[in-house]
Amino acid sequence: MKYEKAQNILPDGIIKIIQKYTDGGYIYIPRKNENKKSWGENTETKRYLKARDKEIFNKYSSGVIVKILSKQYFLTESSIRRIIRNQRNYD
Repeated sequence: MKYEKAQNILPDGIIKIIQKYTDGGYIYIPRKNENKKSWGENTETKRYLKARDKEIFNKYSSGVIVKILSKQYFLTESSIRRIIRNQRNYD
């Protein structure tokens, strides 16, 4: 998301109305519902985390203990347990 100057994209009348509510402040204008994207849709993050979680589950299934996985992936033991629990539900 990048900032745009209001005077470059909005008519003067709308700017004056907005200035009644916030003079010089920052406001966020949300996307229309039909234009919203789900989390991770624009990046590889979602795919990366899915692959990582599957890898964690496979290692756990092969006998690697939670404490070791926690250190390998720099996650808390409770996060590792949550990932394992979620992966069991997918299979």
